[in-house]
Amino acid sequence: MAPNRVRFAPFLALTASLALTAGCGSSDASPSDEGKNPRDGAPVVVATTTWEGGFAKAAGADDVKVIVPQSAQHAPDYDPKPSDLAAVADADFVLYAPFEPYAEKIKEAAGSDAELVEVNLDNDADKTTAEVARLGKLFGTEDAAAQWKKTFNSEYGKLRRELKQAWPGGKTPTVAAQVFSAWSAEMAGADVVGTYGPEAVTARQLSELSAKRPALVLDNAHMSTGTVLPDAGAKQVEIVNYPGKDLDLLPVYRDAAAAVKKAMAKS
Repeated sequence: MAPNRVRFAPFLALTASLALTAGCGSSDASPSDEGKNPRDGAPVVVATTTWEGGFAKAAGADDVKVIVPQSAQHAPDYDPKPSDLAAVADADFVLYAPFEPYAEKIKEAAGSDAELVEVNLDNDADKTTAEVARLGKLFGTEDAAAQWKKTFNSEYGKLRRELKQAWPGGKTPTVAAQVFSAWSAEMAGADVVGTYGPEAVTARQLSELSAKRPALVLDNAHMSTGTVLPDAGAKQVEIVNYPGKDLDLLPVYRDAAAAVKKAMAKS
């Protein structure tokens, strides 16, 4: 996912107002809170999007605030508000992805002591479980992360079996996949005959993909440019990578499986 230019000018103007807000709130602290390290208890996590937030919740974080609203299709286009800076100021950890270039600027503008953590956003099953385990260790919530992994592995295995049973004619389906949707092809046990993106698809790429005659095209709903192979007769499936407001990653896999299964039934 290619980074976009993001406006940073508002951050400097907002830093002063954040400092005033933080100063006004200092009188609310009780003596028992003085000198307390917030990381001794449950970590306070700020995630730039629900995708990072989903990883944080799976890793065992209960207090997770998300900056970019779910309605924003492309996170790097978002302009942070003063309330976003205030949230970062109270955080123990700030989770971001490398294609979100404003994340470090948010931390700097807020004067936060939060630890900035780059998250590998990939819904590939192995990469997801590895990243959740890493975050669990970082948060001190290893047990919760390990329990989530057990639940995930059970659900993922069930979805894979159901998708295999839905293969048309019992044969491995052939697919072309956008690079950030390839994980859904792996879940379906499909034969990936070609990938595209995140850059714009060239005429040559379209010709090459069409020649391979995939039965399905697994597109990225967050970066879709319309029908990828309009003349190839392939069924296109929009794969959603981000969880909803509940930050639950499991429905992302269930919804993708349901969409792929439906498309296979029509192919």
